[in-house]
Amino acid sequence: MIVTRRVDVLLLLVAVVWGSSYLAAKTLTDTVGVTVILSLRFLITTAALVVIALIWNRRKAGLRESVIGVVLGLTQAAVLILETHGIAGTSATNAGLIISLVVVFTPVAESIAFRVKLPRMVLGAGVIAVVGVCLLVSEDGLATPTPGDTLMLASAIVRAIHVTAVSGLTRGRDYSPLTLTLAQSAVCAVVYTAADHTGVLAAIRTFNPAQWLGVLYLGLACSVFAFLVQTWAIQQTSASRASLLMGTEPIWAVLIGLTVGQDTLALIGLLGAVLIITGTYLGLRAETRHRNQQEATLPYASGPI
Repeated sequence: MIVTRRVDVLLLLVAVVWGSSYLAAKTLTDTVGVTVILSLRFLITTAALVVIALIWNRRKAGLRESVIGVVLGLTQAAVLILETHGIAGTSATNAGLIISLVVVFTPVAESIAFRVKLPRMVLGAGVIAVVGVCLLVSEDGLATPTPGDTLMLASAIVRAIHVTAVSGLTRGRDYSPLTLTLAQSAVCAVVYTAADHTGVLAAIRTFNPAQWLGVLYLGLACSVFAFLVQTWAIQQTSASRASLLMGTEPIWAVLIGLTVGQDTLALIGLLGAVLIITGTYLGLRAETRHRNQQEATLPYASGPI
């Protein structure tokens, strides 16, 4: 029981950290360019993962594993450039809520890519969540989404494609999650630094302590810490339980955005937030239940392996 509680608390902490990442990124984008923030974040993340890999990872990565890591790094770079530009153009609360739609979009992407039947509840949850987004970006009535809101929606779609690609390229293969994550981080660091190396050098010379603290938080807490805890915790509990606990991320994004970030939500926006969280939760539960039912029909599902 004590171990279970510890795992639950750590997974909730991951959700809190990810929920807070939107406000941290939003604060930085008010003072420095998006590409510079991403470059510094992933230079820090990559350096930390290299140290961890040298200490813990004893298996040499194969060529195919490395190539797949590079490919996934490119898709991850696309996701994060859209996401961070989106955060710069909207509130931290909106960003955290809209990106949570990836929980609904991913099963749809997997259904299309792998030609599997999608549970009706997932589609219903998607409709609820999309209606919530429409209300969220409204003020006194339905309004045109801001460019930031649109970019966050695009980011959620591309992230769903990225997650589906990760599943398709790594399923059934004995690839090291640490190796793949390190490869992706390194690719992101190279791409973002090459895109604005002069800005990165200028930021290194001029950043104040608060800005360095923000970048370190994104690199170490939101990337390295969250990845390591997530990987360890999933080995201690079920994937379903882990998904449901980490699925509370949009709730924390709203709470942190409204309190620490002093964002505001009108009544119609608050209703939209509730619908997004409800749709995300229902979609996650339905997808998890469907996945468990599929696994239960496999020949090996009746006993331990």
